This record gives sequence, C-alpha cells and structure tokens, in this order.
Amino acid sequence: MTEPLALTPVATVVGGHQHPVDDFQGGVESIIRLDARYPLESLQGLETFSHLTVIWHFHRASPADVALHARSPRGNPRWPATGTFAHRNHRRPNQLATSYPRLLRTDGRDLHVTELDAIEGTPVIDIAPYFPQMGPRGVVTVPSWVTEMLPNYWGHTDHR
Repeated sequence: MTEPLALTPVATVVGGHQHPVDDFQGGVESIIRLDARYPLESLQGLETFSHLTVIWHFHRASPADVALHARSPRGNPRWPATGTFAHRNHRRPNQLATSYPRLLRTDGRDLHVTELDAIEGTPVIDIAPYFPQMGPRGVVTVPSWVTEMLPNYWGHTDHR
C-alpha cells in the first residue's frame, strides 16, 4: 500500500453548471481560474491549444458516497452490474474526474472553457493541454450500455 497523496488544487471552476446533473452538460461556458500562487507565465502558450485535460475533485461528494461493489449504472437494472472502476462518477475511491473541455480563450488567470462537466466551486487538481498523440490508440470500444446511458450527456439545455 502506498502512502496517501497530498494534492493542492491549482485552480477553481467559476460559473458554469451550478448543480451536479447526469446529462445535458453541453453548451455551458465556465472559467477555470488559476490560483494566484502560480505566476501568469505558467499559462503561457496554453492559448494555442483547442482543448485541455482537466483533473478535478467531486467536492460536493462525501467519502460515504464511495461504493466499492458492483452496481448497475445509474441504478438502472437493464444495465449490468459493474465494478467501481468501470464507472466514471463520484463513487470512486478518490472522487476525481477527468474532463476535456474546449478552450475558448485565456484572460489573465482565467481559462474560458465550454464542455466542462464540473460545477461552480470545483477544485481543479491539474490542467494540461490535450495532445491527440497521447490519447487512445487503436480502436476504442465500450459496452452497449454506455451508449444507451449517455445519448444526451453533451446535449444542450437551459438547466444549469
């Protein structure tokens, strides 16, 4: 067993989604605001990328939410029970998520993005540019329940 990691957020999400929702994450703009302890030059060159890789913490979740057992996604019995590491939600042990928002522009410490599925106040653990060369290689496959579950994930809505 390894020792626990102590992580300090590098930024915070400002604006955008106000409440956690399962779907309709698209079309919402938010800001990833870099903490003042980092110099502005740490963002230099980031504006030349179209997308970011953002690791963030489910800050409204509780450690009591962690579920280390097989369960049907979203509690839907039509979908097979799958283990904790086959899910992408706050019930995972470290309650971390990875997103790939589109970078619209930079303005000082503010990274204006869209398609970030974190909510207002979310601590951002790390920010990096997305490099397609470091993305998945080969054919990407998922079970059918993933496609059934997420047809509206990036849909647009007025619900925020």
